[in-house]
Amino acid sequence: MTTSTPSPARSIDLSALPPPALRMLGANAPPQLKLMAARGIAPGLKPEAILTIICALVEGPDRELAVTARSTLENLPQALLQGALSADLQAPVLELVAETQYADAGIVGRLLGARQVSSAALEIVAEHATESIGELVAASDSVLLRFPRVIEKLYMNRRVRMSTADRLVDLAVRNNLELNIPAFKQAAAAIQNQLIPEATAERQFDDELFQKVEEIASQTECAPDEDTHEVNDEGEEELKGKYKPLYAEIATMSITQKIRRATLGTGAERMLLVRDSNRLVATAAASSPLLNESEAARIASSRSVSDDVLRLIAQNREFTRSYQVKLNLIGNPRTPFTYSSRLIPHLRDNDLRMMSKSKNVPGAVQTAVRQQLDRKKNG
Repeated sequence: MTTSTPSPARSIDLSALPPPALRMLGANAPPQLKLMAARGIAPGLKPEAILTIICALVEGPDRELAVTARSTLENLPQALLQGALSADLQAPVLELVAETQYADAGIVGRLLGARQVSSAALEIVAEHATESIGELVAASDSVLLRFPRVIEKLYMNRRVRMSTADRLVDLAVRNNLELNIPAFKQAAAAIQNQLIPEATAERQFDDELFQKVEEIASQTECAPDEDTHEVNDEGEEELKGKYKPLYAEIATMSITQKIRRATLGTGAERMLLVRDSNRLVATAAASSPLLNESEAARIASSRSVSDDVLRLIAQNREFTRSYQVKLNLIGNPRTPFTYSSRLIPHLRDNDLRMMSKSKNVPGAVQTAVRQQLDRKKNG
């Protein structure tokens, strides 16, 4: 099976292993005996001891043995794995099981009930979860409340149902948890104004719609330098024809669906949702971790986005390192003057002169630009 990226080396406590197991791992153990251990061949030992030996070798200094042991771990017989998981295994061992068995619902169920399971183990599962595994993890409220980062990983996993993502945010809000996910405050505010459905085994309408929008979005992806809108002869932005089907589907989505799509969606979706009339949706798109510099520059030049969106772009130091983003923000009459004025000293002389004469630049910005030109002239 496909495995996740291995984590940094973990420290596994070997002190509780029986003497025969310790002899197999000892510095003076014959190479052939260690190779047998890496292959899971340890006659007379219990499943939990065999699994711990294998995991110790995965994390050990001998790279050849580590590769063999990891292959063994990925292909362990179900009977041995299930037997080992019925014991009280250490957290590092459970993390390695999660790395290699996250697609197995039976193993995931065991991990959720393990006494020493760590947040790291369940984060691995949540990050890679299929829709069905996501439902399994999301149903364990007590575990999620212990490990809020697992909720975050589930929410950011696009395979997890939309209705499930809503319920997870609702769970966090009801229990006074603040999640470290983009647009959490927007999602929480939207969910507090909506009725959150109880968990069901069947797909709901919002799940189907979320999936449908994703399919349409995959067919209408923005090119790196393309916007979903264009300026008409009257100077107003209007939607390009090829994005109308996507826009029509997005228009039928709930606020929470739009917020999650704005956070996790494609460039085309973000460029539509950043112009949404609902402030929560628009700011979620502007806060998306997937938003790139090219998109930020297009947003900064748009006169149909809100002041809140432009404020978020102007506050993002990564984006304002871009000269084009700075130039577009200053030239946009919707950018709050507090932010425009801070960026003016970074403009080149030719752009300062151009803006000092432009009829499209707000008067306050023009005045500040002329003052900057005077300072440069007199300096």
